[in-house]
Amino acid sequence: MKEIIVLSGKGGTGKTSIAGSLAVLADNKVLADCDVDAADLHLLLAPSVLEKHDFRSGQTAVIDDAVCTGCGSCEKACRFGAINREGIIAYSCEGCGFCSLVCPVGAITMQENMAGQWYISDTRYGPLVHARLGIGEENSGKLVTTVRGAARDIAVREGMDTIISDGPPGTGCPVISSLSGADLALIVTEPSLSGIHDLERVLEVCDHFNVPAVVAINKHDINMENTNFIERYCYNKGVTVAAHIPFDTAVMESVTRGIPLISFSNGNAATEIRHLWDAIMAYGIPESEET
Repeated sequence: MKEIIVLSGKGGTGKTSIAGSLAVLADNKVLADCDVDAADLHLLLAPSVLEKHDFRSGQTAVIDDAVCTGCGSCEKACRFGAINREGIIAYSCEGCGFCSLVCPVGAITMQENMAGQWYISDTRYGPLVHARLGIGEENSGKLVTTVRGAARDIAVREGMDTIISDGPPGTGCPVISSLSGADLALIVTEPSLSGIHDLERVLEVCDHFNVPAVVAINKHDINMENTNFIERYCYNKGVTVAAHIPFDTAVMESVTRGIPLISFSNGNAATEIRHLWDAIMAYGIPESEET
């Protein structure tokens, strides 16, 4: 079983559009959307939810009014301004638990937050594990680990060959949770200054975790000077540029209609994504019957 994680150092590079197309091209696979802060792979794959699970993480203080004497010790101790005479301000509480320690009558307890949900769904392209983190909630890295674990369980149980994960943008905790232990990182970048900067950062993260990486330059023809710079940079780093995907209006049309590009168009961008899949298969990913 191989796990491919599709990453981008920044948002808006076309990562999810490419991940959705790979979902069509790959055979005998499980799909995972690890961008739990702003999940959108489901917009292309139209899943039918089979299972829904609560995700609990972090703690919030709760005051038992029947026990509380109103002494004000907790309000004085809280450094986050999360307690007043009316009780706990949930969105200000950082879950440190100090108030529960200073309460002389034990009126404050720490209760686990219901921070979001994660789902196991069915799509026409295979099973999909995805999630939704609650507004203002933290620990998205923990939720990513939960999504990946569920995807692996399905792959083992169903005898799947491949896991394709749509990863989060950036280089922070969710990216690290998505990347560690993966077999291949596909980094989608664009020929812009911010795209170049963040490509360098995410390649450093891949190198740190010893995950081999290939690069796809999306909309490569909008700035050939920057595309050439990316090619030279990757060559010097020993990283393969596996695809040069041209700008194609069919990409936005497919997103608008909620259809993966490969299923929507046979244009230049779709053709290059098929070539990208050929390059990915060179790393030991099983061949699709549709390619």
